[in-house]
Amino acid sequence: MVDSLDVVPGNRHERWNLAPSARPCALVLVGILSGLALGCARGPAKSAAGGAEPFVPGLGELMSLQQMRHTKLWFAGQAGNWPLAAYEVDELEEGFDDIVKFHPTHKDSPLAPKDAIPRMLPGPIAALRQAVEKQDTPAFTAAYDSLTGQCNNCHQATNFGFNRVQRPAANPYPNQVFEPGGR
Repeated sequence: MVDSLDVVPGNRHERWNLAPSARPCALVLVGILSGLALGCARGPAKSAAGGAEPFVPGLGELMSLQQMRHTKLWFAGQAGNWPLAAYEVDELEEGFDDIVKFHPTHKDSPLAPKDAIPRMLPGPIAALRQAVEKQDTPAFTAAYDSLTGQCNNCHQATNFGFNRVQRPAANPYPNQVFEPGGR
């Protein structure tokens, strides 16, 4: 009697014997692996022209990432974790570049993101970068508030004025340590 999974030596090949209670699990595993193999074999989606369609994140997805970075930047700066704050400033800047690249225009917006972002955000980003480099908490707070204001001005100018941002009131990332430490 086989209790679980045993390999039984054979002439040329080894034979697997499964206990009756293990057979349903094995069938499910084979089904999952087969589905994954077929999915991988299909390759990327094809466009009407026949080429592969690259994934382009929606403006909402990109803005959600910006909101996350904006929040983490606040907590890093308030904790005096300047390396993390510098990282989040870089990430915000990259995110704004991605918005301009992937969504240069948007629906019926009277001011296109490709025009609004370069006009409204370089000043606050530069002020944040300078405050972080100097490890100056009061300057950081002023620059952060300036960035937040410009984000709201941009939303207003692009017909998204209903979407307002502010300093975070609570930490939504309880699993991240914002205080400096580590390497």
